[in-house]
Amino acid sequence: GFFHSSLSPAVELGATWPPVGISPFNPLQIPLLNTLILLTSGITVTWAHHGLMENNYTQALQGLFFTVLLGIYFTALQAYEYFESPFTIADSVYGSTFFMATGFHGLHVIIGTTFLLVCLMRHWLNHFSSIHHFGFEAAAWYWHFVDVVWLFLYISIYWWGS
Repeated sequence: GFFHSSLSPAVELGATWPPVGISPFNPLQIPLLNTLILLTSGITVTWAHHGLMENNYTQALQGLFFTVLLGIYFTALQAYEYFESPFTIADSVYGSTFFMATGFHGLHVIIGTTFLLVCLMRHWLNHFSSIHHFGFEAAAWYWHFVDVVWLFLYISIYWWGS
């Protein structure tokens, strides 16, 4: 719906994109900050993984802690953006697609943050070692996937959609 409507806006949408009456978010404000937060969290989770591989308990712990903190911060900013949104999910194809796509991604950020929080607690309890840490690696790969999906959403929803 979003891509079709943005590439060939129908008369019902006012023949423009975004549709008439929709004030999209400035992509250089909270959306850009959220992009930087997620990219930074990708660095911190990689830093944690390197610490784990080098048997550096403190580095792995700090990396996981900061990654979880950044995941929570991203989610809080996304919630703030939802509450301050000048449009709703019922406002045309733009609103429904925006809230569905970013909400689905936000749910995955919450899942990933929870997954990483469990890894942080397991690391704190010495459940991981440089040769035994599949749960952490799975969480890290998942987190990187969530990062890549966000880049696509940022470009297509926020940048292109503004």
